[in-house]
Amino acid sequence: MAHKLNKGEKYSYLDIGEGTPIIILHGLMGGLSNFEGVSNFFPPKGYRVLIPELPIYNMPLLKTNVKNFSKYVSEFIDYKGLKDVILLGNSLGGHIGLYCTKSFPEKIKALVITGSSGLYESAMGGSFPKRGDYEYIKQKAENVFYDPAVATKEIVDEVFASVNDRNKLIRTLAIAKSAIRHNMAKDLPKMNTPTCIIWGENDSVTPPEVATEFHELLPDSDLYWIEKCGHAAMMEHPDLFNDILHAWLQERKF
Repeated sequence: MAHKLNKGEKYSYLDIGEGTPIIILHGLMGGLSNFEGVSNFFPPKGYRVLIPELPIYNMPLLKTNVKNFSKYVSEFIDYKGLKDVILLGNSLGGHIGLYCTKSFPEKIKALVITGSSGLYESAMGGSFPKRGDYEYIKQKAENVFYDPAVATKEIVDEVFASVNDRNKLIRTLAIAKSAIRHNMAKDLPKMNTPTCIIWGENDSVTPPEVATEFHELLPDSDLYWIEKCGHAAMMEHPDLFNDILHAWLQERKF
């Protein structure tokens, strides 16, 4: 990613453009570059895009959970002096966004989720990540997308390194358990924040019925489907993803 990363004592983040703030929350195996399409598209259209690096592998193990990550996002909002932000999250990032919106609704004026956990997800395709088996990791990374070619060698190498790092693997498993514990089904009907749901029709990690359930449970939500698309719509179909989101933001006057 060409944009410069701001590095402080507590936060490392991208901060691009001026206008309505969109805070992007990456997933467990995803980095800031996953949202390059979004960070290039929205700033010229009057939006300020901020992408904090979530401390997934840096928090104390007992605090490595969805609740504390959402608190971290809330503190980041305060740190930047922001109000009425739009949260956009993929996978675990969507779950964190949901929990943050539930916990701090006064700070969030809109929520966007894509391939979000929070109801159900099949982590690593439903099986324990095999350390040391590169081909297995490659296959699992490819299965995240409709088009396996999106899982570049760089992406596979990064996932492989993570599951072969004991510290990261322990935290990955802790987060997976936390995601199951923090099921949002009972919370969603009480959450009135406008929510845009953008989902891949071929998502095998959080299948299409998950998106339908989110839509049914959230009182003020709109659901959009992307064909021939897996778990990370903003990577696999960045132009269509941006067009859908921009149209929704305009329609909702955000």
